[in-house]
Amino acid sequence: MKKILLIEALANSGPYVLDAARALGARVFVATHEDVYESYPGALRDKIHGAVFTDLTDPDRALADLAAFAEATGIDAVAGCWEFFTPLVAHLAERLGLPGNDPRLAQACRNKAEMAQAFYAGQVPAPRTISVRTAGEAAHALGRSGIGFPVVVKPAEQGGSWGVSVVESPEQLDAAVQHAQSWPIAAPHGLPMDQRVIVQEYVAGPEFSLDTVVWRDEFFHLPAVEKHTTAGAYRAETGHTCPAALPAAELSALRSVTEGALRALGIRNGVAHTELKISPDAGPVVIEVGARLPGDHLVDVVRRASGIDEARAYLQAVLDEKPDVPAPRQGACAIRFLTPPRAGTFHGVTIDGRHDGLVDGDITTPTGAVVGSAHDNSARIGHLVFTAPTTAQVNADAAHALAHTRIEVS
Repeated sequence: MKKILLIEALANSGPYVLDAARALGARVFVATHEDVYESYPGALRDKIHGAVFTDLTDPDRALADLAAFAEATGIDAVAGCWEFFTPLVAHLAERLGLPGNDPRLAQACRNKAEMAQAFYAGQVPAPRTISVRTAGEAAHALGRSGIGFPVVVKPAEQGGSWGVSVVESPEQLDAAVQHAQSWPIAAPHGLPMDQRVIVQEYVAGPEFSLDTVVWRDEFFHLPAVEKHTTAGAYRAETGHTCPAALPAAELSALRSVTEGALRALGIRNGVAHTELKISPDAGPVVIEVGARLPGDHLVDVVRRASGIDEARAYLQAVLDEKPDVPAPRQGACAIRFLTPPRAGTFHGVTIDGRHDGLVDGDITTPTGAVVGSAHDNSARIGHLVFTAPTTAQVNADAAHALAHTRIEVS
């Protein structure tokens, strides 16, 4: 029986990885902090064969501790769920002689400032980017770079659209930089975040994501996903639809630039979640890449739409087995996130009538809780999942259900 070391399971994709390992007949040992492990839900613990505790905020100590554990236990593969630990996954795999990504480039998979440099060196179509620490530095650097407004301001290290804003004028830079630096520590591990801020030229056009399993430098692309976001200064993600309704030529171009980005980041054995926009002027542009499974329950969305289990394929790649990524079956799936209309006290959700295609949903916020406005993904109070034979139908079904959904906040 194969043994997999998973560096942190307390993530959106954690249960999918554990379920996939069980289906493959593999045992999973989880590396985490002891206090974080104590917070694991019982259902998550039940899927884990064992745990090893170390300080994941200390990469050198964690690498030594986990290498010793892996060698004593006979670990066959190293996997991860958290973007912030992808460098540790790469370094540990190399030390153990197991399949993984290039550890020399792994920090660029976590840090967007270093990612921008890797994209530039690899001639990847990506937004022009500068990294700064203050609004004054940003204004000066923008003047020298020739990047005009609007621009996107975001943390060098963070996820979930946290700290991201679209800035229309120099007067808004100070507030945007402060907003991007609002999360110096990542919970629940207390992991210090790089406090640099990146400022990127704004790319117009629709947004997509493309997940890719990589095995021995061979790319296995999953169906492209259409991304839905809010407008205005803050661009929180409101949902996803799989597959994206793209002409064959645009899908081919999307895959081509994605492969260039993954090569630039040294992603050679594992999985990658690439976010892109299709510019009306420049075509596909890579916004960023995570060397991890996607969040937002996209593993489930893609599986419902296509029949492909991305978590299973990922584990096969790091076990040095050819990933099982068949041609997608006919179908579509959409997830829509429920967010409050304003900040206040949450009283519940009412969906009037019956709705075709609504197959699943979850309200994650208890009544009586104080909720914020939709500046980022943390404002979500739940989600709804829809399936249909086509992308057009599933988008129509989702829109119809949301039009009849009331989120009560006072």
